[in-house]
Amino acid sequence: MRTLLITGPGGSGRTTVAAGTALAAARAGARTLVLGTDRTDTLGAVLGVPVGAGSVEAAPGLTARRVDPGADFRDDLISLQDRAGAALDLLGASRLEPEELTPLPGAEELALLRALRDAALSEAYDLLVVDLPPGERALALFALPAELRRYLRRLLPPERQAARALRPVLGRLAGVPLPAERLYETAARWDLELAAVEAVLADRSTSVRLVAEPSPAGADAVRTAVLGLALRGLRADAVVASRVLPENLDDSWLAGPVAQQRKTLADWRETFTVHPVAHLGRDPRGTDDLAALRLPGAGAAPAAVDWPVTDCLADDGVLVWSIPLPGARREELDLIRRGDELVLAAGPFRRIVALPSALRRCTVDGAALREGELRIRFRPDPGLWPQAR
Repeated sequence: MRTLLITGPGGSGRTTVAAGTALAAARAGARTLVLGTDRTDTLGAVLGVPVGAGSVEAAPGLTARRVDPGADFRDDLISLQDRAGAALDLLGASRLEPEELTPLPGAEELALLRALRDAALSEAYDLLVVDLPPGERALALFALPAELRRYLRRLLPPERQAARALRPVLGRLAGVPLPAERLYETAARWDLELAAVEAVLADRSTSVRLVAEPSPAGADAVRTAVLGLALRGLRADAVVASRVLPENLDDSWLAGPVAQQRKTLADWRETFTVHPVAHLGRDPRGTDDLAALRLPGAGAAPAAVDWPVTDCLADDGVLVWSIPLPGARREELDLIRRGDELVLAAGPFRRIVALPSALRRCTVDGAALREGELRIRFRPDPGLWPQAR
């Protein structure tokens, strides 16, 4: 199934674009599901039908649904409470009732990841359109599965599960209790669920579409978003320029905004596929208004983003790792080698990535940013590199 993730700065019209794109795809014959993530029913307001946690048919071939983090949080906590019932009773703890539970920080993000995974694995649809949270929140969401999996591996290494049968003996020898088997089982289940979300995000049929108004602020937001996506190995398939003003306003007080919009659109077209969406003069409501926006359907997914390692041993005695970072600025970059991992920071974003196997036997020899590509030089470590015979 094709998955299209739509994000952009707050107030840019993300929900309208998500709903309009899903409607266009459904009218083109694709069985489409549009997933809303706002706490309030903004998706339903745009579509003209109330949208909740249950599926609703918004138009022929178009199903809409909204993530309910409160219900997911209550279900998870009650389930955990039931599994730990014996321990809670032993401690004399009183049980929590579902109606008194309020989602904690982070519950919304985890509920969205679970909904994304479940919807993307469904065979009932050809296309999934997700109205993601604004800008940096969406980019943080992309990073969450990998980071949580890394934390789990560090705190509960999978290789230690091999000592399950010896755990009681080891606990007595060490004099401290070792993690219970249920804890490892829970960690393994979480790891599988997070891996499934990672697989959806990394799938070649998944792409991100950015929404922004063609203005200086919109241009800055797009540059930041593109940099954040690149750091995760993702690429935008298009930019939707929302609320585009008519070009024949040069004699009015809107002449300045029109000139800014013209320049921003020209700059975007040098790099992206751009879909201008005219300003209707009102907030779109209902399928007729969405159709009037003439939004494109999902289209084809963009080419995969590669981080190749180039062999320059014969010429310069180094290997070069090339990482595309469009929009990056030299003063915003930071690199730290930590064991077999590279800590890479670009602007407000940060990622810890495992080094390719060949580079683990090398030392960092320098780095340079040229034409939106970070090139890191690695020189073989004589103590680790295989010697030629």
